[in-house]
Amino acid sequence: MAVSIQDIAKLRKMSGAGMMDCKKALEESNGDFDKAMEIIRKKGQAVAAKRSDRDAAEGCVLAAEQDGFAALVALNCETDFVAKNQEFIDLTQNILNVAMDKKPTSKEELLASTFADGRSIQDHITDRIGVTGEKMEIGAYEFVNGATSVSYIHPGNKLATIVAFNETVDHQVARDIAMQVAAMNPLGITSEDVSQEVKDRELEIARDKAREAGKPENLIDRIAEGSLQKFFKENTLLQQEFVKNNKETIEQYLHSQSKTLSVVAFRRFTLNAE
Repeated sequence: MAVSIQDIAKLRKMSGAGMMDCKKALEESNGDFDKAMEIIRKKGQAVAAKRSDRDAAEGCVLAAEQDGFAALVALNCETDFVAKNQEFIDLTQNILNVAMDKKPTSKEELLASTFADGRSIQDHITDRIGVTGEKMEIGAYEFVNGATSVSYIHPGNKLATIVAFNETVDHQVARDIAMQVAAMNPLGITSEDVSQEVKDRELEIARDKAREAGKPENLIDRIAEGSLQKFFKENTLLQQEFVKNNKETIEQYLHSQSKTLSVVAFRRFTLNAE
């Protein structure tokens, strides 16, 4: 059957699909919009199955905070062209909005959460796959809770961080810490957060370097321990030098605001190669 440009435009607004896909779906469904939407969704499912083994290394990373809860969402796709599309960014933002509202505790729970239309996030992602022809998936979902939380999105939507604190903190101070996490990529808050495997590896590397430098064997362990402490200073948040003022550590900066102020959790996710 012949379909009008008005009906095509209406279905395009409903589905986000291309004009030709909407035209074909309306023709196949004899103008029934519900059936046409189902056709478009099935196309998305077919494309998703076909491209399941593709690499989705591009995407959009967004984060937000409210009332002590902060969340980070990364929606991955195959190309930077799609990642920069406003409809793709809007979809990521809508997923983040659901996360902020429903506070799911896992990626699976987030995917099963619904938009206002009653359909799951996974269904909406599948629909978008049908529109773009690219693989899409939730690359990350992280959240933190604290007396205060903060989020930071690095320009370009490829990197975001979230941080939670044990007490109320000035927003700019909190943002400084979120930017520190973005810039310096700490392994943990303190040395206690660094796994024993990593500690053992760093000690062994330091011992090997000391032996290669001809250091006496009775000093090897002491030298290795010193190297490990330097590793903690460079890779644990509270011991790191503050990027805005390298004369103080992050812990000292926080204590200049409150002697009991500290970070209780942070998360960082990036699509950039590091």
